[in-house]
Amino acid sequence: MSWKHLFQRAFAAAPERLHFAAHSHHLWPDASFVGQLAAWQDAVRLADRKWDRVLSEIWPAAQRYVAAELSLPDPATIVFAPNTHDLLLRIVSALPRRPLKILASDGEFHSFRRQSLRWEEAGSVTVDRVPMEQLLEAAQRGGHDLIFASHVQFGTGLVFEGLEALAALASPEGPWVVIDGYHGFMSVETDMSAIADRTFYLAGGYKYAMAGEGAAFLHAPPGYGARPEITGWYAEFDDLSLPPGIVGYAPDAQRFMGSTFDPSGIYRFVAVRDMLRHEGLTTAAISAHVDGLRAKLLAELPIEAALVNPGSPARFVALRSPKAAAWQAMLAEEEIITDVRGDVLRIGFGLYQDAPDVDRLIEALGYCARRG
Repeated sequence: MSWKHLFQRAFAAAPERLHFAAHSHHLWPDASFVGQLAAWQDAVRLADRKWDRVLSEIWPAAQRYVAAELSLPDPATIVFAPNTHDLLLRIVSALPRRPLKILASDGEFHSFRRQSLRWEEAGSVTVDRVPMEQLLEAAQRGGHDLIFASHVQFGTGLVFEGLEALAALASPEGPWVVIDGYHGFMSVETDMSAIADRTFYLAGGYKYAMAGEGAAFLHAPPGYGARPEITGWYAEFDDLSLPPGIVGYAPDAQRFMGSTFDPSGIYRFVAVRDMLRHEGLTTAAISAHVDGLRAKLLAELPIEAALVNPGSPARFVALRSPKAAAWQAMLAEEEIITDVRGDVLRIGFGLYQDAPDVDRLIEALGYCARRG
């Protein structure tokens, strides 16, 4: 079945483009335009009073959608921010000890990699970086204040299978466990119900949630990080009556909020989730569609490359070859969009592709192979 009708604006904007980078910058469905327009219309219609609607209707709707997707028991543990980096800074600022000792995999995304390296330069933290397959064993040896791990690694698509075992190590006194779900949220079915009380989870709308920028979120377990040092005035929104000089915090995930923000990303997220609900499209249903496209590509793959993530439920294939960058450039010449990480060509799948699209990609890859 084809779901292209949900993306007509994106197709009209670039008719010749064949976009196989849903894992990198997912095309926006038409519903996101509806959400964006609603944000603008509320801003001009309600002016100052738009925040009543944002915080009493749009924000809670988004919280409920995230909680339902992750099987979280309480939507109030969800807080939104412009990006996950902002939320990471607030988490780290809430940890009581300095310098911090952090454990992470050696395949984390650029944002965490760069920030953690800079913290090391400044002497604020020490970081132990290990391969994903060694992370749980290293965590069980103890001695860390923060354990940071991607559910699905952005470069390879490898999935970390030890979430519950890692969460079992967490406590409010430390270590804290932070799961980066950016490549897992709405891509890999994720049930957080058993570990929601002791694990942070970061993700956002930019990838498979199809909502674009500005809709990052954090699940913050109760009892962890009551008073982040990096904080904005929205974090004490429930305590605006406090006397001057007292820094108050909301009792729920709002304690991790910053200050005034652009709510349009959250509008888009809600509109896209409304669309998926109307169409009967769950993460499992989308994954089934993607699985068929991925299987077709791998069955007919015309290039010689090593599949880095065989059997992975991630919605992209990672193909290792010294020719990866050259292939990506050749495909781009044909208006076929993929991406490359070092010597790994990444090809991502989404709702807006169908079998004829994969046929065109296979034909183009065969051309790449012939060109060398």
